[in-house]
Amino acid sequence: MNPLVNADWLTRRLVRPGSVWTQVNTVATTGSTNADLAAAARSGAASGQVLVSDHQSTGRGRFTRVWEAPQGTSLAISALLRPPSDVPASRWLWLPLLAGLAVADGIRVATGVRADLKWPNDALVDGRKVCGILAERVDAGAGAAAIIGMGVNTTLAEDQLPVPTATSLALAGAEVEPGEVAAAILEALGEWYQRWLGGSELRVDYAARCSSVGRTVRVLLSATESVVGEATGVDTNGCLLVQVDGTQRAFAAGDVSHLR
Repeated sequence: MNPLVNADWLTRRLVRPGSVWTQVNTVATTGSTNADLAAAARSGAASGQVLVSDHQSTGRGRFTRVWEAPQGTSLAISALLRPPSDVPASRWLWLPLLAGLAVADGIRVATGVRADLKWPNDALVDGRKVCGILAERVDAGAGAAAIIGMGVNTTLAEDQLPVPTATSLALAGAEVEPGEVAAAILEALGEWYQRWLGGSELRVDYAARCSSVGRTVRVLLSATESVVGEATGVDTNGCLLVQVDGTQRAFAAGDVSHLR
């Protein structure tokens, strides 16, 4: 079975002078694109590798959640990036947020659909999840690497959705061409990554796209611990700022639910 996205076409689109992307591979199916690139990173793979698949049999999310969508109804896009060693670990918290910005930009460019962000790792269309993001750090091989995975629901039908709070680009009314979606997202990710490497202040850009900001949210910190407050923005490290009982707190991780 051939993958929906042609690797040669995507390579010509992405691998060019000035781009962060160095190698592009596509497969029809795999267990997990993140796991595949993490293994490559441990073996010393260079920065800029991309893997795109039409299907994952063991896709993973936060808190070890797993899912599997029907073949050809979603795109799994993973990227291997190696930030310079002088980038503080605290700034790595921005990587899933950069991916969110890239997903929102890419979806708009490829389909015309507007996507908003839910901190830290979801893209929403009309309040329903269209893409989940998982960024992982691998400390092996040729130094620290970031594996950034994005799972975009492209043509899932209503009866194929994993949960009622999910959606797809097709359900949002888009004409979906998988290659264009993958290319637009990765082009945007490369641009945001270069801005981040250059030290650009991204707080305002992110807050303007983030539907969590200005809302009452619940931040789930573990299976038994959560807090409720008003999200007011993100700090310089990408942490979510929440007013909790009159005190502003910064959260580097946690699942967020929008309460109103």
